[in-house]
Amino acid sequence: MRMLVSGRRVKKWQLIIQLFATCFIVSLMFFWEPIDNHIVSHMKSYSYRYLINSYDFVNDTLSLKHTSAGPRYQYLINHKEKCQAQDVLLLLFVKTAPENYDRRSAIRRTWGNENYVRSQLNANIKTLFALGTPNPLEREELQRKLVWEDEMYNDIIQQDFVDSFYNLTLKLLMQFSWANTYCPHAKFLMTADDDIFIHMPNLIEYLQSLEQIGVQDFWIGRVHRGAPPVRDKSSKYYVSYEMYQWPAYPDYTAGAAYVISGDVAAKVYEASQTLNSSLYIDDVFMGLCANKIGIVPQYHVFFSGEGKTPYHPCIYEKMMTSHGHLKDLQDLWKNATDPKVKTISKGFFGQIYCRFMKIILLCKISYVDTYPCRAAFI
Repeated sequence: MRMLVSGRRVKKWQLIIQLFATCFIVSLMFFWEPIDNHIVSHMKSYSYRYLINSYDFVNDTLSLKHTSAGPRYQYLINHKEKCQAQDVLLLLFVKTAPENYDRRSAIRRTWGNENYVRSQLNANIKTLFALGTPNPLEREELQRKLVWEDEMYNDIIQQDFVDSFYNLTLKLLMQFSWANTYCPHAKFLMTADDDIFIHMPNLIEYLQSLEQIGVQDFWIGRVHRGAPPVRDKSSKYYVSYEMYQWPAYPDYTAGAAYVISGDVAAKVYEASQTLNSSLYIDDVFMGLCANKIGIVPQYHVFFSGEGKTPYHPCIYEKMMTSHGHLKDLQDLWKNATDPKVKTISKGFFGQIYCRFMKIILLCKISYVDTYPCRAAFI
């Protein structure tokens, strides 16, 4: 009886605290309404974050009256048989543009190489390059090259929408539709840009440990919390009030690279069929889908932001991703996956040395969008 009464008290206090927090945030909204500057915009959006992540009103305004049925665009290149094996640990989508052949080639030789992962890491991954059609001025020639490239490597999926920044959400929908149709048994799904470096040995080791415990509701990456829509019409990230009326987005991970578990991939696909996909910022749309199904992103300190991570063996030891690699991918792969990297922090003095180096490299006075300072202490 005493435990029952105690439980009721806890629920009562939880309700009071939630009500107080809601009232407090609403009052801040009215207080900030007359003020319009960049800093207050972020503070205001971060206050809205609690409401947007806790209630359903955002999803309600973006929900479609009728659920979408099946893919809206036809596949021009597809590989239905890619995931026939049942032991797929990771389904890896690389978002790429038709003209970026050199980037795809570098990825095939390094972190996207399925044979390397199978033979050296004892894991089964499936790598697919996701893209739309070339722009009309060079469509015929580039499309011929893409068909030839796919005949060589069998790793491209393409639908007949124009490949552009403003169709990134269509590319996201293609990935989740393909995964749901042809590879629903994959344990994890990852989506990454083609200028990303992924330390595949570290990532695979991490995912294998999660697979052993049967992790679910899993979503990691570089998390943006309380981010406000860009209202500057000169920015390519501009979002009108008609497209998204609220002062903040739900929490989401940067689209450069993130990983979700297979159960989340299935739920996100279902949610994506019920939401208005006109919002062309794909990582935000992913956040909206996840918010609708109650999935919260987890911040992983070794998923980088926009900046490259420092080049040093002590960084490579726990590196997951680094952003902005166009010319140095092969050299970084060779250096970061060198077996000697794992020995540099061995022993007491090795640990002290790497801790010292990571503090120097990551704990800067000026802001650098790479690994946060706290990564130096993990």
